[in-house]
Amino acid sequence: MSCTLSRSCFRQLMRDPLRSNAVPSFLIPAFSQPLRAQFSTTSPAQSRVGGAPISIPPDVSLTFIDLPQAQTRGRSAKDIPKTAVQVKGPLGEMTLKIPTFLNIAHDEAQKKASLSVADSALAHQRAMWGTIRAHLQNYVLGVSEGHVCILSLVGVGYRASIESTATTVSAEYPGQQYVSLKVGYSHPIELPIPKGVKASTPQPTRILLEGVDKEVVTQFAAEIRAWRKPEPYKGKGIFVNGETIRLKAKKIK
Repeated sequence: MSCTLSRSCFRQLMRDPLRSNAVPSFLIPAFSQPLRAQFSTTSPAQSRVGGAPISIPPDVSLTFIDLPQAQTRGRSAKDIPKTAVQVKGPLGEMTLKIPTFLNIAHDEAQKKASLSVADSALAHQRAMWGTIRAHLQNYVLGVSEGHVCILSLVGVGYRASIESTATTVSAEYPGQQYVSLKVGYSHPIELPIPKGVKASTPQPTRILLEGVDKEVVTQFAAEIRAWRKPEPYKGKGIFVNGETIRLKAKKIK
């Protein structure tokens, strides 16, 4: 028996396979069963990161500030933040603007903060729900404990040091220091340390970055890593926070 179907029979089979004469009798039970598009039997669940409460340490305070409203063109008034939360701790203070559709409930007795949105059915509000919660969590950790990035220099002759002066770049603020890298170039690489970030070299092949703002610390770590990204053949490069790569086999001609 031939297994090929004509184009017309195939179209008829796609419309109604049970009524088509092109389907053999032993295949009818298979076509009568409903199609299953999902490979998993578990029900899909949405992320509940935004609704998780944030623990506030005893030495951290939250202060809500009303922002001045200015008339802007080309932007809806409902999208302009009207409230900001000031997070103050022993290491510093940071301010986070809150969208109008998001509400923060601060329980000072239990030292917890919970976030909620006006309409969780809207995708934009659900997305910003978790984003603002993550930012607030990073701010609380930053002013209480601080954020740390550890960079490891792997390679023959790779060294790093902290210098008070530089010859290739100019200072952006008084007393600025620079990270000097020797990573295989004919000249040292000098990178100005951003304001609010403290850099040190416990070892010649280790760089320790500390700061209150996680975004600034990780961005500066990415700029340092960009000068020698880890390569997969010899495993050389600048690794951030225990980063690992899988080594590839050497190319043999």
